[in-house]
Amino acid sequence: MFKKFIRRPVLSIVISLIIVFLGILSLVKLPVTQFPSISPPKVNITAEYPGANNELLIKSVVIPLERGLNGVPGMKYMTSDAGNDGEASIQVVFDLGTDPNVAAVNVQNRVSSVVNKLPPLVVREGVKITREEPNMLMYINLYSDDPKADQKFLFNYADINVMSELRRVNGVGNADILGTREYAMRIWLKPDRMTAYDISADEVMEALNAQSLEASPGKTGESSGKRSQSFEYILKYPGRFNNEKDYGNIILKAKTDGEFVRLKDVADVEFGSSMYDIYSTLNGKPSAAITLKQSYGSNASDVIKNVKSLMADLQKTSFPKGMHYEISYDVSRFLDASIEKVIHTLFEAFILVAIVVFLFLGDWRSTLIPTIAVPVSLVGTFAIMSAFGITLNLISLFALVMAIGIVVDDAIVVIEAVHAKMEEKHLSPLKATEEAMHEISGAIIAITLVMASVFIPVAFMSGPVGVFYRQFSITMVSSIILSGVVALTLTPALCALILKNNHGKEKKKTPTNRFLDGFNNIFTVGATKYHGLLNKVVTRKMVTLPLLVLFCIGTFFLSNKLPTGFIPSEDQGMIYAIIQTPPGSTLERTNQIALQLQKASEDIDGVSSVSSLAGYEILTEGTGSNSGTCLINLKSWDERKESSTVIIEQLEQKAKEIPGANIEFFQPPSIPGYGAAGGFELRLLDKAGSGDYHKMEEVSNDFVKELKKRPELGSAFSFYSASFPQYMLKIDNDLAEQKGVTIEKAMDNLSTLIGSNYETSFIRFDRPYKVIVQASPQYRAMPTDILKLYVKNDKDEMVPYSDFMHLEKVYGLSEITRHNMYNSSEVSGTPAPGYSSGDAIKAIQEVADKTLPRGFGIDWAGISKDEVSRGNEAIYIFLVCLGFVYLILSAQYESFILPLPIILSLPTGIFGAFLCLSLFGLENNIYAQVAMVMLIGLLGKNAVLIVEFAVQKKAEEGLSTKEAALQGASLRFRPILMTSFAFIAGLIPLALATGPGAVGNRTIGTAAAGGMLIGTIFGLMIIPGLYYIFANIAAKSKLTYYEEENPLTEQTEPYQHDGKFEDQ
Repeated sequence: MFKKFIRRPVLSIVISLIIVFLGILSLVKLPVTQFPSISPPKVNITAEYPGANNELLIKSVVIPLERGLNGVPGMKYMTSDAGNDGEASIQVVFDLGTDPNVAAVNVQNRVSSVVNKLPPLVVREGVKITREEPNMLMYINLYSDDPKADQKFLFNYADINVMSELRRVNGVGNADILGTREYAMRIWLKPDRMTAYDISADEVMEALNAQSLEASPGKTGESSGKRSQSFEYILKYPGRFNNEKDYGNIILKAKTDGEFVRLKDVADVEFGSSMYDIYSTLNGKPSAAITLKQSYGSNASDVIKNVKSLMADLQKTSFPKGMHYEISYDVSRFLDASIEKVIHTLFEAFILVAIVVFLFLGDWRSTLIPTIAVPVSLVGTFAIMSAFGITLNLISLFALVMAIGIVVDDAIVVIEAVHAKMEEKHLSPLKATEEAMHEISGAIIAITLVMASVFIPVAFMSGPVGVFYRQFSITMVSSIILSGVVALTLTPALCALILKNNHGKEKKKTPTNRFLDGFNNIFTVGATKYHGLLNKVVTRKMVTLPLLVLFCIGTFFLSNKLPTGFIPSEDQGMIYAIIQTPPGSTLERTNQIALQLQKASEDIDGVSSVSSLAGYEILTEGTGSNSGTCLINLKSWDERKESSTVIIEQLEQKAKEIPGANIEFFQPPSIPGYGAAGGFELRLLDKAGSGDYHKMEEVSNDFVKELKKRPELGSAFSFYSASFPQYMLKIDNDLAEQKGVTIEKAMDNLSTLIGSNYETSFIRFDRPYKVIVQASPQYRAMPTDILKLYVKNDKDEMVPYSDFMHLEKVYGLSEITRHNMYNSSEVSGTPAPGYSSGDAIKAIQEVADKTLPRGFGIDWAGISKDEVSRGNEAIYIFLVCLGFVYLILSAQYESFILPLPIILSLPTGIFGAFLCLSLFGLENNIYAQVAMVMLIGLLGKNAVLIVEFAVQKKAEEGLSTKEAALQGASLRFRPILMTSFAFIAGLIPLALATGPGAVGNRTIGTAAAGGMLIGTIFGLMIIPGLYYIFANIAAKSKLTYYEEENPLTEQTEPYQHDGKFEDQ
């Protein structure tokens, strides 16, 4: 069958070229991402209620919405929060694999069924439902050298000229400028003047509505079918006012003697900002902070490229003089750097593998064959990846690096067999190849099936881990199967074409040849010693079995000792600092602290730029005047010596010198879109539903105190605080009624004067802006000022608030968060160095069980939620993989007993992997588990080679079990060592990685190389012994007397040459 391919080299070469061609075509189209998309789909619901405080929002907006949303199909959990800035948001997180579009429609339907229960003001502002890719893609700062360019100018410049362009870039899910400093017509009322003129805030609002309006008068002379008109004219009215002068001239009262009271008499009118809520600076200059998020299924690096070229374009063509932008954060920096790193590794691995092959085979002709065969299978893999919708990400690239070692195996097995034939029978390369292929094609098919069968079951796992494994396993399986195809077509054709039979001829005495001869002599001595050793131990059960038991115990012991994790946190070249100032601090105070931190961090030599935000907190995306964020951007990996963890320690030292603020440092999340920062996230829940915020604060603080005592946790904190100063307004209803004031009127008037009200909007610069009415700041600076204000009663008299109202001081929250309909407090933190997230989660669980009072509980959020629900999936994966391999081998050997030596030899490798991980201080995470699955396949393959040969010898030549075991092991000693060392050589660059993505590279490299080394060395000792034991059992326990003895994919008759091409 395979003779065709040897005799038709052009056919073989064409098959390979087609594979390469398809691969290259797909490679151009494959999207590049950092990780496969495993963050669950989320839908956000936001509602605005101007002037409302958080408790009012919870009661009137959040609770009705939550009740409607609870249990939307596919919902995993939902969180909501309400701040004192009149904004509430609910986030519904769905299970992985839910279609985000369907989820958004379901949410929309649920919301529309409860909208009528919401306050009219909220309905007027609109309930927004957005579906988003939760991870921040880029963070752009717009700043100017011109000292006159302030926050307001920068914000509106960006809003008018930049944002609409950015939103049109394909793949940008949403683009936002932090804060709401858009232009607005501000009408600053002076309550003392208004009282003097007897004008109430309501009358101002009415006058605005009556005098600034859009009108549509129609046409004169419009045809009516009666008589012909001379001309048709269209009538226009100038519409709403859009400048300060017109608004100032609005008439509030006309007196009988022809005098007017105009708006400018009782108010200042200016074209200002609609809110003054977030201060954003970059290296000390005011800036507009633009955040971009990615839409579902878009290619991150493409979107970033497009945004960068758009920004460069805008700067060239339309930015005013002195205006610049800086990209303070973009995901692709880490992504490109780490992917470039892996591609380097690919090449290094390739070269190392070639060197190992050259060492063992000793001539360049033989080395050329695997170096041609390997790229064919690797490039071909891209075609299969694009068919399965797998992106080029860190995981699939790791798979390719690993695959080099495996793919080279098949080629080596073929070449080694051809050389053995040439040496033994002095045949020409063609005949040697044909004879060798006749013998080993079966083994190659068996190896390919075993390797593929290891990875196939892994592709069916669920959850975020499943997605990871799937990327890995499909990439691996496709490269393995392609490599099998290449080994049966291209490699033999090349062997017959390229190889020469130099066995037994004199070699020239060159230094390389001397070195190779030396290497070969050592090897031969090694092989003889190995044979001698095997001779002694092969039949002794008392050596083989205890060794095996020792490995099993060692593996079990180490696996319990190793820290576990999900995905290691990498140095991403970016640090977040979260600033909390004491409750009740003003924005300006927080901004000062942020600027101090900015100054302090600029001195550290790894830092390249710092942008700060006062009034915005990036972890929860919450707003509040006592919270702030600094985004500290580090220099690129090759320009700095310190890792980000070292820089965080330096920053923590500096932060201690800044008084009056609590500052915590974070790295971005290891997987974009899983929470806002690395570490763990949990929510403390008030399950009793008591609604007592002060009790919650007590419990929360005690819980965090207990957590801090645990050695496993590096930091743990909660920003939950119910001690924000607030005043409760107490109205005496009896007094108010006597004065002719209704409570409704009194509160409406206050909400306009203190809270602000807007009635109309107007168009300027092609954008609609609001007209906002509010008392001038000096009239509402202190709480007591409220009592000096007046309200109109039903007899048109002005009544002071102090007549019927007094203030009571209380304390409350700045932001209320809820989780699955319970009031909650957010606790986040990071594991201590040397402990993994798994340890941290265990510790927190223990503390919670011990210390939380009745009626309180915890629930996990973000990446921690998946880590907790995942549990011990890894063990099951292993068992499934082993089971699969066992079944395929049983079919191959026509016996349920013969595969056991192969399966039982695997603990040696797993032990090796664990041992190396613990020696290098790494954790047992996704990467390590992927490496173990690999090991099952690779070590299984080595074992297959020995057992396959022994079985064949026994069936063909009728050797005794002991002899068959010895022969199988000695004959396969060289190819096994060769493939294993080739594989280990390919992993060396990974195990020694530095720079971006180093932790992942090191974990996967160390686990696989260590397992391979120890597994191979001890496997060579144990496998023949195990084969001896089980072959004897198998001989006694056949299913039926007519069973075939030799393996399924082998032919046993010796090969017959057709004598067509005699040696030339």
